[in-house]
Amino acid sequence: MKLIVAIIQPHKLTDVKQVLFDNEVYLMTVSTVLGSGRQMGYTETYRGVPEEVNLLNKIRPEIAVNEDFVEPTIEAIIKGAKTGNIGDGKIFVLDLPQCIRIRTMERGKKAIG
Repeated sequence: MKLIVAIIQPHKLTDVKQVLFDNEVYLMTVSTVLGSGRQMGYTETYRGVPEEVNLLNKIRPEIAVNEDFVEPTIEAIIKGAKTGNIGDGKIFVLDLPQCIRIRTMERGKKAIG
């Protein structure tokens, strides 16, 4: 079992979800986050005072998958999120030692679905 965490551009979420659904990956948690990377932010002027904005809006989908869905999930995220520009994001793949479905108390692969 793996936990796949991605950081992507907000406007690419719909595309990522569509490609994931096409690859039969339906279960995910999505958070709105702030982050900085190679984009280095931007400067805007507010009431005549320049202000540096270096934490940009990002979307963080988290997807728990069984081993046979790891590569299809990664490929789907890349296909949906990639623009070729700086700021496309990152994907992190973490080991998931245990998963428990609260309602049925199922554990492991069965709990992920």
